[in-house]
Amino acid sequence: MPAQNEFPAVFESLKTILKPYAKKLTVKSNTKDVYYLDGPYSEKWKKELYFASTHIKKKYVSFYLMPIYMYPDLLKGISSELKKHMQGKSCFNFKKVEKGLFEELSQLTKRGFERMMKEEFPNSRS
Repeated sequence: MPAQNEFPAVFESLKTILKPYAKKLTVKSNTKDVYYLDGPYSEKWKKELYFASTHIKKKYVSFYLMPIYMYPDLLKGISSELKKHMQGKSCFNFKKVEKGLFEELSQLTKRGFERMMKEEFPNSRS
């Protein structure tokens, strides 16, 4: 079983997936164990919409991706390997760096970003 000392590397790898979106979203937290992004302010919902984050927890590193909760059809076609890492409707947990799965998660994040911007913020430029 991977040791917790691998968690910072897992966190940094997952954070790398989110960093490209920081230019168009709001960084709410950027600490050694939490990286959190919000979308723009939504007139429809009267608040900024949570986009995604990664957190170092006690037993794993979590990656939360709200667009898959909002648009569950985004999960169609994900690999069974990535699905095994899911907890709940919008969270993936990892104990070690898994490059192939992180690439798949990166593509899922991209699709989620594009869909969220199109559906929730049609007048903004993604």
